[in-house]
Amino acid sequence: QVQLVESGGELVQPGGSLRLSCAASGTIFSINLMGWARQAPGRQRELVAAITSGTSTNYTDSVKGRFTIVRDNAKNTVYLQMNSLKPEDTAVYYCFAVDLSHARYWGRGTQVTVSS
Repeated sequence: QVQLVESGGELVQPGGSLRLSCAASGTIFSINLMGWARQAPGRQRELVAAITSGTSTNYTDSVKGRFTIVRDNAKNTVYLQMNSLKPEDTAVYYCFAVDLSHARYWGRGTQVTVSS
């Protein structure tokens, strides 16, 4: 089992920056892929960014050039640096992890609100 705890979400003005953190615990040796998804009110959850254990990354088109995902294996933590935030980035952001048996784990989410 893997447990994930997110932090860092808050209210920020358009154009601002935030860094989300996700700390993993449990059977972390089995984690292959980690990443972030988000869900805005009335919309489906969407993948935002993902990073493999080999540090290959993938981003959804709407955040390319603005968001950066980084993984610190020594701290069992993955970060999402979000710059040039827009109101449409407002959502609950969820951390996820996929282990070697392809089981997926989710955190409880952290709210990001972009508004003036």
